[in-house]
Amino acid sequence: MAKALFHKNQRVYVKPVGTFAHVETVIPHWVKGVDEPLRVTYCVGLGREFSATELVSEANLREGDDNTSELVRENWRVMRMKARWQSGDTAHHPLPGTFPVVVTEEKDWGGWRVPGAEYDRDPHRIEYQARIIANSPRMMRILSAMVQTVADSVDDVPDEVLEQAKLASSVLRNIYEISPQTDGKDVEAA
Repeated sequence: MAKALFHKNQRVYVKPVGTFAHVETVIPHWVKGVDEPLRVTYCVGLGREFSATELVSEANLREGDDNTSELVRENWRVMRMKARWQSGDTAHHPLPGTFPVVVTEEKDWGGWRVPGAEYDRDPHRIEYQARIIANSPRMMRILSAMVQTVADSVDDVPDEVLEQAKLASSVLRNIYEISPQTDGKDVEAA
């Protein structure tokens, strides 16, 4: 059975987002005939519910602790895999005989890769996409920090910076909110 580890209005660090937030709602998930909730999730105003493993209390995070940043940091990286397919002409490949794989786990598996035919069609584009995907957690942390900085001093920032912070907030919201199925249609980014 689960117990609530955080309480309403408690400030917590949200690991997947890389920012601080306040617990807005504690949501117990009950099962009929059981005295305690089966699990507890938390709404922190970021578009979805978070489990206790995705949150860290502010008391557990000490300012200036180097281990803190490692605790909440995703380390996505680009690995080179040997190409198993043989292409007639690989001279246009940036690194012939290999292709990029973005690894999103601590172990060297799990993540993003493309079919060989797609890589052969435009290898420079795929290499570029791999670098963007691998760096996206860092870019999201930068966006979160920018939004938080602007929110803390909204009266002191120029209008251009405020507009960029609104756009950054919209991008983060687009990433963290789960949208309904689009039936294969492209969804325009915010």
